[in-house]
Amino acid sequence: MFKEKAFNVLLFCSILTVCTAVLQFMYPEIGFLYGGFVAATLLTVFLQNDNLTKFFGILSLALILVAGLYPREGGATQLLLLQLVFQCIIVLLTMIAVIYIKKIYGSLENDQQQVKALFDNATEGIILTNQRGEIVLVNPAALQLFGYQKEELLGKAIEMLIPGRFHHKHTDYREGFYKKPGNRSMGHGRDLFAKTKTGEEFPVEVSLSFYKQKNEFFVIAFLVDITQRKESEARLVEKREQLEQVTEEIRTLNADLENKVEERTMILKDALQELEKSQQDLHEALDKEKELNEIKSRFVSMASHEFRTPLSTVLSSAALIGKYTQSEDQDKRDRHIKRIRDAVKHLNDLLEDFLSLGKLEEGKVLTHTGPVDLKEFLEETVEEMKPVLKSGQEILVHCSGDDLITTDKKLLKNILINLLSNAAKFSPEGTAIRVDAANDNNLLRLAVQDKGIGISEEDLHHMFTSFFRGRNAINIQGTGLGLHIVKRYVDLINGSISLQSKLDEGTTVTVELPDLADHQ
Repeated sequence: MFKEKAFNVLLFCSILTVCTAVLQFMYPEIGFLYGGFVAATLLTVFLQNDNLTKFFGILSLALILVAGLYPREGGATQLLLLQLVFQCIIVLLTMIAVIYIKKIYGSLENDQQQVKALFDNATEGIILTNQRGEIVLVNPAALQLFGYQKEELLGKAIEMLIPGRFHHKHTDYREGFYKKPGNRSMGHGRDLFAKTKTGEEFPVEVSLSFYKQKNEFFVIAFLVDITQRKESEARLVEKREQLEQVTEEIRTLNADLENKVEERTMILKDALQELEKSQQDLHEALDKEKELNEIKSRFVSMASHEFRTPLSTVLSSAALIGKYTQSEDQDKRDRHIKRIRDAVKHLNDLLEDFLSLGKLEEGKVLTHTGPVDLKEFLEETVEEMKPVLKSGQEILVHCSGDDLITTDKKLLKNILINLLSNAAKFSPEGTAIRVDAANDNNLLRLAVQDKGIGISEEDLHHMFTSFFRGRNAINIQGTGLGLHIVKRYVDLINGSISLQSKLDEGTTVTVELPDLADHQ
């Protein structure tokens, strides 16, 4: 059939070309006769072979040139030459256009054939519906899946392929998809079913896609029969239940066996636990005894040094005062009285540290929280510390953030006084002690920095231990309890303390305390 049509077109083009050539040869002055060549070349668009188009195009050009250049009476006029050139250009452009159109058409035809092959040979069922839910196109796999003929489905509602109990929900789903279209997979999380021509139902998975053409909305549904998968899943569930049953029986047997073993090993287990507890208690007792011996040794060493020195000072000064009986010796008496006063003050400080430590050990130090004006508190504490500063020493205070904080004012004052006392004690004359307080986000960060003798790296990790003193501080009065007591105070109000120091460069002690208003 196709070959017969091609032959007829070829025959017609040949006749038209011959007739046009004869007429143009006979009447060259008639300019429109070349239209026959153009028509013959255009008709080759129905022939697949591009060579035929080229043949008729080139043949037409040759015939136009022969007819136009054939010698005649009077010779060729300028008008005839222009007409000849114009005719050749039109025929040539026609030939090129036909070849281009045939290539475009051939490409489109190949694409259509590929799409058709993909559509017809797809193993998945493919159904195309319009925006009214009517079936527009269906592939052979879908026809085989549902058992229908193509004519039985085209133009019918898609719901005829869905069990009746799902029609209402599916209509809502379909309308919702049209309102908010998008590529999506269905069937994950819920079971979907389709219905064959005989009314038999089977499980499916459906993937939806869409496109618009000429302002009309179309939906493509890809369907896969998952009956075998569902059967495999059902068998797997059955096997799992059987396995769970066997596992439960084994678990019961194991439990009985474990109970019997546990009953027979209970006495041994209790004996082992008692033995471990006894060993643990013994280790704890030994550790405590060792710790107490160390503390006792440090205390005896510290006390023999710290108490003997001021007592010796008191005794020697008291003895010397008795020798100065003249009025002109008043300056010497005053000097020894000051030495006695300083020694007594030092003894009092030692006793205060011991009393504070004793209260902490006995749990007698209780917290009493309340609002504290930070700036006023710092000014008050610094003023109290001025008498203990060395010559030329000064305390520089910088405060930022919120003015009020809820904490234990007494413990906070003891912490700051201890830190300032240490800074003054271990710093040379004429140096500054910095106090930086920042109260932000319900957290007080208090840092005391000095330019004193510093602490060696070996001693740094032991500074919060009771009765411990740095190696470079042996000749400076102190009990080794200051930082230990500060640490205990900080723990009582839920804070933390850290220490940074370098030898001969100074020390910075940082205390971080939370606002206890949130803990009341």
